[in-house]
Amino acid sequence: MRFAIDSGKLLYALGVLFAAAALLYFIRDVVFDLSITVKAALLLLGFVAAFTAGVAVERDVLDVVAFALSGVTYVVFVGYVVVRYRPGETGTFLLLAASAALFVGLGYALREGIPTPSRRTAAVALGVLLLVSGVLVGADALTGGVTYGVETSDSVTVSVPDAGQGPGGYPYVTREIGAVTASNPSPFLRALALPTLSGCLVGPTDHPREGVYVATDAQWDEDTIGGSTTRSYTLTTELPIDPNRTAPQTYAVEQGLDCSAERAEPTLAIQVGESGEFD
Repeated sequence: MRFAIDSGKLLYALGVLFAAAALLYFIRDVVFDLSITVKAALLLLGFVAAFTAGVAVERDVLDVVAFALSGVTYVVFVGYVVVRYRPGETGTFLLLAASAALFVGLGYALREGIPTPSRRTAAVALGVLLLVSGVLVGADALTGGVTYGVETSDSVTVSVPDAGQGPGGYPYVTREIGAVTASNPSPFLRALALPTLSGCLVGPTDHPREGVYVATDAQWDEDTIGGSTTRSYTLTTELPIDPNRTAPQTYAVEQGLDCSAERAEPTLAIQVGESGEFD
């Protein structure tokens, strides 16, 4: 049995698949430094544009391709909104129900023969959508992205703890050493990516120099920040202390030091990653 394959339709299908892949890549926060709000708006406008093209085009099959692109774009839009905005179970249900009603209504209108816009009208509509997209992208760029700041104390003192079971016999003591702030001046919801933090001990020390734990109290799933919002997170560290000591130990705290640096006094060196923008 021989199967007749329409090469044109096959290429159209591949085009739709690659468009879907491009949309999925677009919504990742790795290209186009756009806010979550503007990305969602661009996806919705893309859906409207593709549907408008599908209604206006007169050539056979191309209208189906345009409608397929509009459907894929809308599905990505809904998924992106659910993942990034987290509307909850009720909100997700309402969004899915409204989407179902929307597509049933559009399908019914097409079957009933809605008026087909002229090419000129469709071009004007697409131009307006493109203009709105440009305004959104421009406003997003002008209002700025999320900035991060790391403030540390000048020093931290740890008291001698009770005998612990730390590695090598060194108990660990948790202390607050500063704060990390994230500020979003934009009115749009943006992705939150706090800087990576690490620490080590330099200078004269009688315990391990590497592997000092440094972290914030941010929740593990906290990955967005609202518009015109500033958040502050407590910066803490776990420091080892020799259980044979009889007096508290004070460490100076400095940012930007390499673990190979030399200091005359015991020092906690804080390394701040390059994720995000820093004040």
